[in-house]
Amino acid sequence: MSDADADALLVERAKRGDTRAFEMLVVKYQRRIERLVGRMVRDADQVQDIAQESFIRAYRALPQFRGESAFYTWLYRIAVNTAKKALVEQKRDLLVPESTLGSGDDGDETSRAENELSDGETPEAVLASKEIAAAVNAAIEALSEDLRQAITLREIEGLSYEEIADVMNCPIGTVRSRIFRAREAIAARLRPLLDTRDGRRW
Repeated sequence: MSDADADALLVERAKRGDTRAFEMLVVKYQRRIERLVGRMVRDADQVQDIAQESFIRAYRALPQFRGESAFYTWLYRIAVNTAKKALVEQKRDLLVPESTLGSGDDGDETSRAENELSDGETPEAVLASKEIAAAVNAAIEALSEDLRQAITLREIEGLSYEEIADVMNCPIGTVRSRIFRAREAIAARLRPLLDTRDGRRW
């Protein structure tokens, strides 16, 4: 049984009042939702609260879920909207925390760049990788909300263009355009750094 089929079965059971089935979905996706929310809000203390609120909203909205998209894609959209609502209420901007760019857990571009340096690590290489991580963070922070969300879902969360279109409720062409523009903006910030590092390019 595929992941999607297993989710669909649990959703159907939850719709019929099986709370244990929904709890299994929460356990399965809680960490991913918390990671997603954690890249959207400044206050780390709020991540669990927003993630929990996302699951509560998803549970209440289950009767409207018709299975036209994967459950986790639908859940991501709810989590993104819940986080955005919290940010609007607090009048804070979206931000990808610098800590997410320096860890190897997510397989993002910065992590791979840093891992390449690990074999012959020197103080200069460490400093350079930190400068690049800081530049990427600053570049992502400077993006508009739509571009930031699209590049985060693609490069950090690893969603397909179709899934991102579903999450962001827009055409795939719009998703491709946003990701292209986000990459161009990040590249523009990184180019001065990378041009001086052995001809590396973003």
